[in-house]
Amino acid sequence: MKSGNKIYVWQRSDWPHWRFDASTLATPLADVHRAQGRLLGRMESLGYALRDQATLQVLTEDVLKTSEIEGERLSPDAVRSSIARRLGVDIGALAPADRHVDGVVEMVLDATTQFAKPLTQERLFGWHAALFPTGYSRLSPIRTGSWRDDAAGPMQVVSGPIGRQKVHYEAPPAHLLSTEMLNFLLWFNVLQDTDPVLKAGLAHLWFVTIHPFDDGNGRIARAVGDMALARSEQSPQRFYSLSAQIQRERKDYYDLLERTQKGTLDVTDWLSWFLSCLQRAIDGAEVTLSAVMVKADFWRRWAGTPLNARQLKLINRLLDGFDGKLTSSKWAAIAKCSPDTALRDANDLIARGLMRKSESGGRSTHYELATE
Repeated sequence: MKSGNKIYVWQRSDWPHWRFDASTLATPLADVHRAQGRLLGRMESLGYALRDQATLQVLTEDVLKTSEIEGERLSPDAVRSSIARRLGVDIGALAPADRHVDGVVEMVLDATTQFAKPLTQERLFGWHAALFPTGYSRLSPIRTGSWRDDAAGPMQVVSGPIGRQKVHYEAPPAHLLSTEMLNFLLWFNVLQDTDPVLKAGLAHLWFVTIHPFDDGNGRIARAVGDMALARSEQSPQRFYSLSAQIQRERKDYYDLLERTQKGTLDVTDWLSWFLSCLQRAIDGAEVTLSAVMVKADFWRRWAGTPLNARQLKLINRLLDGFDGKLTSSKWAAIAKCSPDTALRDANDLIARGLMRKSESGGRSTHYELATE
């Protein structure tokens, strides 16, 4: 970027005074508020146990997908176990602790369950340090618990091979960060002149535009947005995952973000997309709710049936949505047992009516839960 070439939103003279067309946003905003109310009401009718299961499922997806957006894949078992430990939800056998997974989980839970507490510089530093417990991002050392210093050059979002990289965005220089973040935190915690749902969309955009850390800015921006959404609902429990919906619409997300960061302070288009994405996330919660109900019905049906830890693990994996078909070889790998043991476990469940073998037979034989 050439000096004096003002192409980014933070370089404009009216920065950071965001504006938007309230009339354009009025209908989708009202629709989101109604959808939030309906979902919260439906979840309230489920009772504590099922709400905890729904929250566990949503938070697991949220942690997995907010990392996937950044190209990082975490272990679903490790994430689910980490969340279950912290929420006190019994899921049977737990996966071993993973400090990297625990760090992402701690950030997401702190943002949503402690939404009423002020968002401070120290709290953001804690989230950042939790995301990078070793002080490294992949193989690169990074500054944790402090703003970036730009010692290696300006903070840029780039793509493409080295030597032919395309710069999508360049963030404000490091010497401005203290002032920029002070303004942001004052607005987030004190100024209440914006609808809280719109505030979530603006907070997400504003934070990721400042890009105050060496790495992890996207994940922290989404956590800040989720914190604002929790404030809008006055509920620490999450029954939908905006991060999961953003991951499904990742290309649109990045395209619109880049266009907005190179535009004016009128962010009506960004907020329109944010509201529609949020609406789709809330609508998608029906899928989560249905899965939780199926799981609850299954365990009510088989309450008191003695099962070993391997069987419990495989049944829960199927109930939580197994990717692909469960063959005996996959069973042995997941349960960390021999193929013979996996076959005995499966045949035992089939004999007792909890599971059935697929009709296909032969090499493609796989196992399914008997849900009827």
